[in-house]
Amino acid sequence: MTDKLDRADVRIFSGRSNRPLAEKIANHLELPLADTTFSRFSNDNLFVQLGKSVRGRVVYIVQSLTPPVSDHVVELLMMLDIAKSAAAREIHAIIPYFSYARSDKKDAPRISITARLIADLLATSGATHIMTMTLHSPQVHGFFSVPADPLTARMELATYIRQRDLDPTRDVVVAPDMGRAKPAARFARDLGLSIASADKVRISDTEVRIGGLISRQIKGFKRAIVYDDEIATGGSVVELSQVLVESGIEEIILMCTHGLFLGRAVERLASIPQIVEVVTTDTVERPSERQPANLTVLSVASVFAEAMRQNYCHRSIGELFEGMES
Repeated sequence: MTDKLDRADVRIFSGRSNRPLAEKIANHLELPLADTTFSRFSNDNLFVQLGKSVRGRVVYIVQSLTPPVSDHVVELLMMLDIAKSAAAREIHAIIPYFSYARSDKKDAPRISITARLIADLLATSGATHIMTMTLHSPQVHGFFSVPADPLTARMELATYIRQRDLDPTRDVVVAPDMGRAKPAARFARDLGLSIASADKVRISDTEVRIGGLISRQIKGFKRAIVYDDEIATGGSVVELSQVLVESGIEEIILMCTHGLFLGRAVERLASIPQIVEVVTTDTVERPSERQPANLTVLSVASVFAEAMRQNYCHRSIGELFEGMES
């Protein structure tokens, strides 16, 4: 792309959840990342101040909903409200990881469909457009009352894994549950590989049970590429990996867009020697203690930056993914 965003017309700000990614996005667009001041009052109330004028300008605010999620949500809502009150022309919430996409339905009495609630709060706070990546539940896209663009890291993940010596007779793409079967099938087609889908039953937030049908689907394969949207505590992929190993898989590569690695995830992953690599993206910033030893991190800064460029230039964001099978 050669179209440059007008430095006088565009402001990019970052919350505190993933400033390194925001800096990469700004650098890709050859724009400065504007300063933001964060502090707390003695009563623990949050204070936020944008460091540049936004009046009449196009504003992009980058913030992932990572732990501490509530703090980062409030930061984002305040930044959107500030831009709205300061008469910004357009206000774009760039949310690389939208964690509340997991709270997409009312599956128990007296609970909130929190994904819809957060979507409403974003619009109320001033967002005129939402940009995110790989929603855990695709139907969450419909919760937004303002235009929303869910991007994908599939191209970056596929480009990386193609560097391996892939063999359709040896390698298979595995979806950890039926909900991820369609995205995993598209990923498998990108790579020219077969697809297998596990039958997962979630017992709790950290415990799952994998059905036995997966063993038949992977018979004869030696390497599994597990393709998921996120790894949080690692419960699902560890349980799945154990089933894969028991079924004859000798090598496992875990691939996901959002790698959180919370709780005992790093320890759990390390307990299975057949997991030779974990590949994720930088939608989530992780401290060193939450990084598996065999972790590879791919940047999605260029995906967000080019989507922002397309948006600013009033062009289709879909053009960025032409050539990918839908």
